[in-house]
Amino acid sequence: MNLGKSIQTCRVQRGFSQADLAKRAGISVSYLSMLENSKRDPTISTVEKLASALGMPIELLFFLGAEQGELAGIDKDLAGQLALAALGLLNEKNND
Repeated sequence: MNLGKSIQTCRVQRGFSQADLAKRAGISVSYLSMLENSKRDPTISTVEKLASALGMPIELLFFLGAEQGELAGIDKDLAGQLALAALGLLNEKNND
């Protein structure tokens, strides 16, 4: 699971700086940086705060952070389509 990469991808897709997202989530910029660089593991409550600040379901962060093999029960094409749909939703919300 690479949750940090998922958070970073969604943050960038939303057009937020680390400072923007950290403020929205009520965490420090340095902590967010450590999360995005996989130097710290967030608590569930922190992931909930980040997902809320990003305006997305927490499940989407976990899905996008899943690494190869972690979605073994899901067809690869379906997983790819779900990832593209998730990123499309991020774009859609960003344009509203």
